[in-house]
Parts: sequence; structure tokens; C-alpha cells
Amino acid sequence: MRRTWMITTACLAAATVIASAAPRLVGAETADKQSHIAEGIVKVGSAYGMADTIARLKGDIAAKGILFFSEIDQAKLAANAGIKLNPSTLLVFGNPPLGTLFITANASAGLDWPVRLLVYEADGKVWVAYTDFDWIARRHRITNRDVEFKMASGVIASITSSVTAK
Repeated sequence: MRRTWMITTACLAAATVIASAAPRLVGAETADKQSHIAEGIVKVGSAYGMADTIARLKGDIAAKGILFFSEIDQAKLAANAGIKLNPSTLLVFGNPPLGTLFITANASAGLDWPVRLLVYEADGKVWVAYTDFDWIARRHRITNRDVEFKMASGVIASITSSVTAK
């Protein structure tokens, strides 16, 4: 009996470890917005075409006074290499006074800063994707910047909301 209890306890402990390491998937759908988090990626459906989505995102970034670094047309780069790629554009931007706080907590967080939004077409729909900030905190084991991560999450949610409803 004791051996069975020990095996059961060990199995439950192993299951807990496996479950906590499994990719997180949270789904939410409404009439004008689809988003989900999987493997640290947040994906939001846009109500606009590629050009309008990019313009709206860039406009909202500028209106918030956030520094815009770059727009990279990945489909164009692929075409130049002789590869067909659906429309895909990477927007790079950030707020150095906020973003560098994550890097000071753990230098490897520089891999995830500045912020990047990927705007792409798939299955006839335009999507906006970005890395979930809670996932970034866990990835880099940053435990002393909760307020700042919450602020960054609110800002990116606000930016992406500019394309979710017409």
C-alpha cells in the first residue's frame, strides 16, 4: 500500500511538472476580435487589410509618443530571394525608459526588446502577433518588474485594439 501511494504521489508530481511546462493556450473570440496566447504569442485578428492595419498601428504608436524604429517588409525580402511569402511586415518600436528596465533586470531580455509586432495575412485574414509580456518575464526569470510588465501589456493591448473594430 505504501509503495502504491509513493508511486501515485510521484506520478502526480510528474504530471504537475509536465502540465506546468506545457504550452499555455487561452482562447477568446468575439464578433470583432479574435486573440489567443500560445507558446508566448498573442495573436489578434484585424478588421482591416494589410496597409490599413499597418497604418493604424503606426499611427497609434506615434500618437502615444512611442519611438518607432523600423518597418520590415518580410514578403518583399522573401520575393527578392525568389521565395513566395504571404504579406508579412514586422514593426519594431519601443519606449526606452520602460523597455530598458527589463534589460537591467536581466541582460538576456534584450532579445525581446524593443517590442515587435508582426502583421501578416493567413487564410484570407490579417493578423497582428506579438510576444506575451508575462511569457517574456518568465522566459528571462524577471520577478521584480511586475508593475512595468503590466504597463507594457496594457500599452500593447491598447495599440492592437486600434485594428480590432471598424
